[in-house]
Amino acid sequence: MKISGFSFVRNGVKLYYPIVEAIRSILPICDEFVVAVGRGDPDDTTRAQISAIGDPKLRIIDTEWEEKYYRKGIINSLQTDIAMQACSGDWLFYVQADEVVHEDDLPKIVQRCEELQNRPEVEGLLFRYQHFWGDYDHYQPGHGWYPYEVRIVRNLPSIHSYQSAQSFRWFEFYDNPRQETGTRKLNVAAVDARIFHYGWVRPPHLMQNKNRALNTVHWGKARASEYYEQAPRLFDYGPMDKVALYKGTHPAVMREMIAALNWREHLKASGKPDKTREPHKHERLRVRWLSWIEKHLNGGRQIGTFHNYKLLRRL
Repeated sequence: MKISGFSFVRNGVKLYYPIVEAIRSILPICDEFVVAVGRGDPDDTTRAQISAIGDPKLRIIDTEWEEKYYRKGIINSLQTDIAMQACSGDWLFYVQADEVVHEDDLPKIVQRCEELQNRPEVEGLLFRYQHFWGDYDHYQPGHGWYPYEVRIVRNLPSIHSYQSAQSFRWFEFYDNPRQETGTRKLNVAAVDARIFHYGWVRPPHLMQNKNRALNTVHWGKARASEYYEQAPRLFDYGPMDKVALYKGTHPAVMREMIAALNWREHLKASGKPDKTREPHKHERLRVRWLSWIEKHLNGGRQIGTFHNYKLLRRL
């Protein structure tokens, strides 16, 4: 059995993505790791820092991001596919540039892949998610924050990254990752392992820059530029007591980034959200109400959220 890791990134270091930590977190169980690195800004050092990992299992594919795909996140799926299609493993392990795996979970992931290697009905593995917010001590467990996602898939030509690269689908024919006709959800089994998602943890000015970059590939450059020219320079995380306190451990590869946190003075410990901005998802009354029901009356299961997979429960 062979496991290939893969990812994609552009301007990762400049935008405070833990891409090096993401790669290092799963390298010990990978036979190879392929990362598609888009040509970024002149002041970005992402490619050099990934290369400096110095592991012979690591392979970089240099790419160009075409602006014609800057809509609905299509470019993200295309870049994911470039890396995925260069992999040679039986199982393909995807980590995005802001996703890190805990070292305690690596043996369980390998064991699960071995258990299911000869079960062809299983097309992927489903991971639990821990979404951090603002710093490394708070996370989002509430409604609308996806609690599970597919991060390992079989190396099959019909499996492709889907839409904005959040997940994968089986394509009966492949034209582009936007289409839904001719696709189906993957049949997956659960794995007792976590993805630590740090996409909402960075200095407030870089959080705003990251949002601008992300919205650019969803809205197009013109609309994103117009919006962020009027937006505040600093992202407002809101009162931190409105989100859950994390008491567990982080992946060891994150130790240096956690120690380097230097924006705590810009975080609001408590109080009310700023009424002059749009409320964050977790601050909205409807979401708060649903989160309470899910936590206290529904066993933590989310109500009415979309799942882009079919879970095989007896495996």
